[in-house]
Amino acid sequence: MTSEVLNYVLLALIFVAVVLGALAIAPMFRRKVNLASRISTVPAAVATQTGGGPGQGQSLRTDSTSSIWARLVAEVESRGLSLEDDKAPILKEKLALAGYSQDYAVRAFVLARTVLALVMPVCVYLFLQVTGSTMSSSSQYMAIAFAGIAGLYLPNMVVNHKADKNRTEILNGFPDALDLMLVCVEAGLGIDACFARVGQEIVNLHPRLARLFAGVSLELRAGRARADALKNMAKKSGVPEIQSFATLIVQSEKLGASIGQALKVYASEMRESRRMRAEEKAHRLPVLLSVPLVFFLLPTMVGVLGLPAVIQILSLDI
Repeated sequence: MTSEVLNYVLLALIFVAVVLGALAIAPMFRRKVNLASRISTVPAAVATQTGGGPGQGQSLRTDSTSSIWARLVAEVESRGLSLEDDKAPILKEKLALAGYSQDYAVRAFVLARTVLALVMPVCVYLFLQVTGSTMSSSSQYMAIAFAGIAGLYLPNMVVNHKADKNRTEILNGFPDALDLMLVCVEAGLGIDACFARVGQEIVNLHPRLARLFAGVSLELRAGRARADALKNMAKKSGVPEIQSFATLIVQSEKLGASIGQALKVYASEMRESRRMRAEEKAHRLPVLLSVPLVFFLLPTMVGVLGLPAVIQILSLDI
C-alpha cells in the first residue's frame, strides 16, 4: 500500500513538472508576435509624435519585461500562482548582493526553487527506472527525497556563492579605487566628481566596483545627500571595508578634516590588508596540501615499502 501511494505521488510530481515546463515555454513563443509588432510600430509612432527620425525621441530606459525571467514570472502569476515569499526583504537583499537587483528577482528565485524541488526528484525517479537500478525501495525513496531537498537548497547555495564571489572581487579592487580617488582629490577634483571619474577608469578592471561608484554618482546628481548615497553603496556592496569608508568620508566632512589625508591613510591600510590576506592564503597552502598527501601519497609509500616484505613472507615455506 505504501509503494502504491508513493507511485501516485511521483506521478503527480511528474504531472506538475510537465505543466510548469509548458507554462515556461508557451509565453516565449507567444511573445515573438507581440515583440515583432512592437519593433515594427513603436519607432514609427515615436517618430510621428516627436517629428523626428526613427531614432529620435526614444526612451533610454530599459524595458523590464524584455527578460525571459520577467515574462515567465508574469505568465506564471497570471495563471493564479503566487510567487511571493514571507522573507521577501531578506531575499531581495541577498539577491542584490549576488548581482540580481531586478524587481522580479525574488519571484524568479521562488519560481526556480519550486521548479527544482519538483523536477529533480522526477529526474532521479526516471533515471532509476530507465537504468533498472537494483537499489532497494527504501534506498530509491531516500535518493528521491534527497534530490528534492537538493533542489530546494541549490538556488540558495548558488546565490550565496555568487554573493561571496562579488564581495571578494569588490574587496580586492577597492584599494586600487582608493588610490585613484586620492590622485583625483590631490588634482583638485571634488569628492562627488571623484566617484564618476574613478568609476569610468576602473570599468574594465573592476566592473562591479565601477557599477557601485556609478550608482553613487547618479544618486548625487539626482540630489540625494552624500551620506545617504554612501550608505546605500555600502549596503549594496556588503563589504565591511566599504562601510568603514563611507563612515570615514561622512565624518571627515562633518568635522572639516582633510579628505585627501584621510583617503591616503585609509588607502595605505587597505593595501596592507590586501597583502595580509594574500599572505594568509599562501600560509594556508601547506596545511591544505597535507590532506591529499596523507590520503594519496602516504598509502602508496606504505605499499611500496611494505610490498617486498609481504612477498618474502608469503614465499617462505612454513
